[in-house]
Amino acid sequence: MTWQAVKGVLLKGHQVASGLAKDSPYEAGTIALQTPHFKRLGLDLTPYFAGTLNLSIAPKTFRLRQPSYTFPNLKWHPDFDSETFSFCPCQILVGDRQYDGLIYYPHPETKINHFQDPHTVELIAPPISDIEYGDRLTLKVRPHEVAIE
Repeated sequence: MTWQAVKGVLLKGHQVASGLAKDSPYEAGTIALQTPHFKRLGLDLTPYFAGTLNLSIAPKTFRLRQPSYTFPNLKWHPDFDSETFSFCPCQILVGDRQYDGLIYYPHPETKINHFQDPHTVELIAPPISDIEYGDRLTLKVRPHEVAIE
């Protein structure tokens, strides 16, 4: 299988996905709330940390071509409108360690707030120790699923 690599810098995100944001409208992190819905639809996120890594690949951007999973119009919270989500497998390299993860893509046209910069890729990964904001990571994607431009 062919992978395309891009280097990026780990940024602090909105912290809504992990539930650490003080002004979040959700009673828990969005990933924890969404996980049972994704599992019911065939994607189990329970092996991963219930939050996202925000990786800036600037000046490059990314575009989903053919994601492995897309869940249209998912009603995951009773107080908010449905959203569409896509996921693509990826590999995250931290130094000499490699982790299997997923690109997490809430489609902007259905998302209510907390939009990402077009250079930022949200990643779901297993817990990774010893990483900090500002660290340089390498992201590997499958070119038929994700275009790096």
